[in-house]
Amino acid sequence: MSFDTVIIGGGLSALTCGITLARAGQRVAVVAGGQNTLPLFGGSMELLGADAAGNAVEHPLEAIAALDNHHPYRKIGAERVAKLAGKAKDLLDDASIITLGEATRNHYRITPLGMTKPAWLTLERMATTDRPDRLPWTQVVLINLSGFIDYPVDFVAHGLRQLGCEVAVADVTLDALRKAWRSATQMRATTLAKVLANSQALKQLAQAINAAVPGDAQMVLMPAVAGIENDDVCDNLMAQVQKPLRFLATMPPAVPGVRLNSALKHYFQMLGGHYFLGDAVCSATLERNRVTGVRAAKQPASWVANHFVMATGSFMSHGLEADQNRIFEPLLGLDVNAPAGCDLWGRDGMMGNQPYMSAGVCADNTFHPLKDGNPLHNVYAIGQLLAGHNPMVMGDGTGVAMLTALAVAEDILS
Repeated sequence: MSFDTVIIGGGLSALTCGITLARAGQRVAVVAGGQNTLPLFGGSMELLGADAAGNAVEHPLEAIAALDNHHPYRKIGAERVAKLAGKAKDLLDDASIITLGEATRNHYRITPLGMTKPAWLTLERMATTDRPDRLPWTQVVLINLSGFIDYPVDFVAHGLRQLGCEVAVADVTLDALRKAWRSATQMRATTLAKVLANSQALKQLAQAINAAVPGDAQMVLMPAVAGIENDDVCDNLMAQVQKPLRFLATMPPAVPGVRLNSALKHYFQMLGGHYFLGDAVCSATLERNRVTGVRAAKQPASWVANHFVMATGSFMSHGLEADQNRIFEPLLGLDVNAPAGCDLWGRDGMMGNQPYMSAGVCADNTFHPLKDGNPLHNVYAIGQLLAGHNPMVMGDGTGVAMLTALAVAEDILS
C-alpha cells in the first residue's frame, strides 16, 4: 500500500499530524497497534506548567527561552510555538472540540482530587479558575451520583474547601442509573454517559439536581459524565438546571477524552485519512538512512511512503521499552537519550522527579530521529517519543504532542 505519509501510532500527536497533512490533500495512513491514551484526557490540555525543576510557570511562551536546548519547544522556537499553538486551537475547533484558553497565560483546571493544575486549553463547559489558590465562587454544590466509583467526592470536596469555597455535597440517585449498579465495574463515566444520552434520563437528572441545590448556591459542579458523542447533552443539561453548572474531570476512562478521540478520528477520516487500528508495525526496511517501507503483523504487503512519522509515544504505548540494562526504541533502533544504568532510572518517592520519564529518542532540530548518530532523512519523531522533557514534572505533554506534530506536518508539506 502506497501513501504520501505513514504515521506510526494513533494518539493525539498522530491524529494532529494526520489531520494537517490530509487537509492539505496528502494521502495519509495512521497505523495504531491498539487503543491510545486519549481516554485519560480529563478535559484540559497543557502547554507548559512548570520548568524542569518543577517551578510553576504562569506565562508559557515567555518561559521557553529558559528551557534546555534539547526541549522540543526550543527546537521549534518560541515565535513558531506561539503560531502553532494558535493553529492547534483552530484544529480542535474544526473538529468540533471547542476550547477556552490562551498560550500566553495559563489558567487552572480542577483535577479529580479537587486540586488545581496549570492548563493551556480547556473544554468550555469544564470548571476552571484564573488563580491556582482560589476559585471564582464561594458557595458551591458538589453533585455526587450515588454508586459512581471513579469520582472520589470526599477528596474533591476537601480540595475545593482548601480553595476558599463553602462546599455542600448533594447525593443524587436516579432510577435510570440503577442498572449500572449491578456491577461496580460498570459504574464508569462512559457507562453513565450512555445512560444520560437518553433525554428522559437527562431530564430526571436535572430535576434531581434542582431539588438538591439550595437557593444560595452560586455554582453547581458535577462529574463529567455527559456528552460522550457531542456537547448537545451537556448543553441540554445546563439549560434544565436552574443554577449555573460546570463539569469536573473524573478518573479515567474520561468522557471528554473519549469524545476528543472520537472527534479527531472522525475528522481525520472525513478528510480522507486512513486509520488502521489493531495492527502494530513490527518491522521496517532501511536503505541509506531512509525508511523505504514498514510491515505490520496482519498485513501481507508493506506500507510504502515518501515520509514516515514516528508517533509511538513513551513507555505506556511501547514507543520506548526497557530491559535490565537499557532503555531502547524497539522498531528502528533509534538513538535514545536516557540514564546509562537502571540504578539511575528512578529516585525514592513515587511522586518525585523520576529520571526515566525524561528518556526519549534523540532528534535533530527538524525532528528527524538519529540512528547511530545520523538523521533518518524521511523519518520524523513527534510527541512523547522525543527526549528533552519530562511531561509529569513540566506539564507539557499535550502541548509537545500537538506542536511537534504540527511543526513536522508543516515541514513535510513544505
